[in-house]
Amino acid sequence: MTMNAGRRRIQDRLAALPGVTSVRRPVLDGGPDEFDLFYVRMGERSDHPLLFIPGGPGAASIALYRSLRKHAVADGLDVIMVEHRGVGMSRHDDSGSDLPLEALTIEAVVGDLAAVLDHAEVDKAVVYGTSYGTYLAAGLGVRHPDRIHAMILDSPLLSADDVDEVRTAVRQVLWDGVDEETAELADKVHQLVADDMLTPAATQLAADMYGLGGPELLGRQLDLLLKGQDWVWGAVGLGTRLIVERKTPFHNEPDLVGRIGYRELNYGAVPDGKPLDPAVALREMATGEVDFVAEPYDLISAMPGFTWPTVVISGGRDLTTPRVVACRIADLIPDSVLVEMPTTGHSIIDTKERSALDIVAAVYAGEMSELPSRSAELDAVPSLLSVRLLKRLITAASVAESVVPSAVPRAVRNVTTS
Repeated sequence: MTMNAGRRRIQDRLAALPGVTSVRRPVLDGGPDEFDLFYVRMGERSDHPLLFIPGGPGAASIALYRSLRKHAVADGLDVIMVEHRGVGMSRHDDSGSDLPLEALTIEAVVGDLAAVLDHAEVDKAVVYGTSYGTYLAAGLGVRHPDRIHAMILDSPLLSADDVDEVRTAVRQVLWDGVDEETAELADKVHQLVADDMLTPAATQLAADMYGLGGPELLGRQLDLLLKGQDWVWGAVGLGTRLIVERKTPFHNEPDLVGRIGYRELNYGAVPDGKPLDPAVALREMATGEVDFVAEPYDLISAMPGFTWPTVVISGGRDLTTPRVVACRIADLIPDSVLVEMPTTGHSIIDTKERSALDIVAAVYAGEMSELPSRSAELDAVPSLLSVRLLKRLITAASVAESVVPSAVPRAVRNVTTS
């Protein structure tokens, strides 16, 4: 994709936002060509700003997280966010063409993060990564340990072998029904699979919906599928993608950088042939190559050498980066603290922003050791408005379908386009 006139206008408007600037970076390590890597810094300058790294690969920073930065600055934080190479404002080279695929690697992105700290004249930062961003944060710790003041790993990744734990977590909830809360869900899923009504994409949506609203919310939608009302499920899936994935220019652009997840983190693992394998859906979603090559770091060996204060956050309903992975990371990093939020799903910063910022405040105040005792309080914080609206949409769709089926499409359109 080349930068057309419409995209250029949006880019110019974003570049004019307060705090937005860029640093020249090599397209390829050691190569002669360079491009503009954009980043934003807001808030009163401090010795240890908050470097926030979004998930993905594909999530942008500058446009997507304007609200988060506003709230963080209101909390007195000095915030830096980097537009990931190959995404949004950092997508193109000087000619306006997409960066070449070989330029898109985790090592290059970690180098970008360090270069931004240099350009911003920051010695050490508090690094907050969520989901895929936790791997980048840990990579910065591996390659540039002297730049880390403290670290917060929200819904973290550990290695290319995480897929085994993801499969186990998904199947325990949706297939085995290991506790009273999920047993009824598993019965419904078994019936849907037997009737060939649960596609890989629908399985992935079910896992996301469980994280969003727990067994009650997901159960309603499984009932609709069992009644053959899959169009309602599809509409709700659209709403979920609009709010959670946000696949729009300058917000979420995984088409180039998605290959990082497959080549370096094994997102599209070889299917194991068993029911509800999340790797199948991820392979179907891929826009390019899906084969795993190698991951850049051995975090299992590196994390015991992390000497800075570290908080690990895990949602109890997270089926994307399950609790068992977070627990292992907390065991690997000396003196780290694990904050568990039992009724929360994936990526706390994207669903319960206030809780995430409260955790950040505790780190800066030197009170991170108290965070585990505040788990229930942090878990009880209301979700972001967009997440609450999506929950209402799903509930309204279920109720309306049982009363006035023709009312559902209008309700879905009204919420998903707002």
